[in-house]
Amino acid sequence: MIEPDRNEWQVRCAFNAFCKRVLKNEAINIYNERRQQQAKELTFSDLTPQEENQLFTLDKQYEGEEGQSFQVAGKKITPKLLAEALHTLPKEKRKTVLLYYFFDKSDVEIAKLLDIPRSTVQYRRTSSFKRLKRFLEEHADEWDD
Repeated sequence: MIEPDRNEWQVRCAFNAFCKRVLKNEAINIYNERRQQQAKELTFSDLTPQEENQLFTLDKQYEGEEGQSFQVAGKKITPKLLAEALHTLPKEKRKTVLLYYFFDKSDVEIAKLLDIPRSTVQYRRTSSFKRLKRFLEEHADEWDD
């Protein structure tokens, strides 16, 4: 094996030392940045109630308005009625319906997500739809809120 000459060896050692110094300084910079960021962060439990209330807003678009319900086939449908209808479904069927109708997932995507066969997803969705329809037909005029 050919030994590098002394000058080349010194250059390699200098470059090696330079690389180690750069890595060490970068590690120090990252550590300092994280420390500064953590000093600025608060946990939710440390927030005052006023600060907590600034983190979210409530959508009150439909509260107290006459337009909060709608008529379908002569039946009055309210958001509260729809929520109650969804709550009558078993958990597995409710997940399937919500993923399909509100998250625009296909039967195949839902099957992969829930780790069940696609045919099961289709069955849950169609049977849930029938059950929701029946519930809304039976209870539509009972709910005025």
